[in-house]
Amino acid sequence: MSAGVLIRDMKPSEVESVRLFLGHNGWGHRTGSAEHFAQLIANSQRTALAVKDSRIVGFARGITDGLSNGYLSMVVVCGQHRREGIGRALVEHVMGENTDITWVLRAGREGTSAFFSHLGFEVSTISMERPRSQ
Repeated sequence: MSAGVLIRDMKPSEVESVRLFLGHNGWGHRTGSAEHFAQLIANSQRTALAVKDSRIVGFARGITDGLSNGYLSMVVVCGQHRREGIGRALVEHVMGENTDITWVLRAGREGTSAFFSHLGFEVSTISMERPRSQ
């Protein structure tokens, strides 16, 4: 991973900074208002933040029961820091050590399937999805 990058849990005081980071990195349509995003974070059991020189360079969040199932969401690394191992470190931080948890995700953005394949994810033949209304 890139030198000088710290991966850690997000602090409650950083919610708005993370929302702005996501907006600047093509995820504004998924964050909504400050109140909406604060609720997304409050309802997420796991968060990970990548920080370099006191600046946010990556973020990920997960929803899980901590025992059997998990959903990985919003894995975002700013463009100038991609391909440095930050995304991998964020995913590993969110998933934690319990290998008994089955983690799922939506890999709809270009390049995400290859990225997640390198982390051990496989295309599923058994999952189904009810898309959100637009």
